[in-house]
Amino acid sequence: MSPDVQALLEECHFPPPGTHVDLAVSGGPDSLGLLLLARAQGLEVSVHHVDHHARPTSGLDADFVRTVCARLDVACVVHDVEVAPGANFESRARSARRAAMPAGVMTGHTTDDLVETVLLNMLRGAGVDGMSPMVADPSKPLVDLRRARLHEFVAASEFAPRHDESNDSAAFQRNRVRHELLVLMADIAQRDVVPVLARQALLMHDERVWLDELSGGDRPIDLASADCRVVGQWPTARLRRWLREQLRSSDEGDGTHPPSAHEVDRALRVVRGEAVATEISGGRRLARRGQRLTLE
Repeated sequence: MSPDVQALLEECHFPPPGTHVDLAVSGGPDSLGLLLLARAQGLEVSVHHVDHHARPTSGLDADFVRTVCARLDVACVVHDVEVAPGANFESRARSARRAAMPAGVMTGHTTDDLVETVLLNMLRGAGVDGMSPMVADPSKPLVDLRRARLHEFVAASEFAPRHDESNDSAAFQRNRVRHELLVLMADIAQRDVVPVLARQALLMHDERVWLDELSGGDRPIDLASADCRVVGQWPTARLRRWLREQLRSSDEGDGTHPPSAHEVDRALRVVRGEAVATEISGGRRLARRGQRLTLE
């Protein structure tokens, strides 16, 4: 193993050699780098590729991944998924990918992806959790690697990665954050802002871990057993965090999602007796009857 590859592996968060892992590989440079580094780490790899059939060239991506896996003697599974074009395509495609692949599948997200996600979450009005994504996530072993270093590593390999032309489209928010917002921020700050924002995410993660520890005793209290006379007197931050957990909604293949800030604010009014009921995402209704809450 070359010193350069060893240096990259020291910044990754892979399990010990010989461990079996599932990898999500699109054929692009990030996921291809993930595959090559996992092999260099000595992991037993199974590759999963999702073909959304959303682009005319998607079938070529699947063929490329199959070819790479055959040359590396790696197991490969191609999942065919249909995602209709339209609003929220990125979100729906992500949910479809996660539904198709095994739980805990590793992805090639880098430090740059982490920072882009932080900024996207900020634009959507995220709180502490949204400001610290991907940190300490075992499915993101490359999160401490910069994208440019990973691409240099892939460029020096025997494989030429596929290019997804949708990554150049200004129709998707992430692309505009990557190609416009981060460039502007770097120009204003007169420095590379990615390490700064990544460090901020790490600090926010530490805050989140501490808050989780403080609120650990609240988790056994569910909506049905909560007494509004008690929880209604909690500090707002504590009550808001409890409600975010209690009102999470499931999303097939994409885990669960907390309610929006507006939904939590409306739920606060119900708990405190300032409103009788409120509508919550997922076609649900939070109501208060006496001192008890119901979610229907």
